[in-house]
Amino acid sequence: MKDKRSERRSPKAQKKAAVRASITFPPDLYETLEQIAQQKKVSLAWVVRDASEKYVASEAKEDTRRT
Repeated sequence: MKDKRSERRSPKAQKKAAVRASITFPPDLYETLEQIAQQKKVSLAWVVRDASEKYVASEAKEDTRRT
């Protein structure tokens, strides 16, 4: 049985909820990430998500080259 509340939500609200993660960085890397965030005027979380997305895309390209 479907939840009637979810049917009323907008398509944007029906997306999966974000997952929160706790990550430990070496101090030097953390400082560099903070500096990048300040320069770009974005949050540290945005920088980490952006870098992660680029890494995953790069790995996907590598996987297709290996096959």
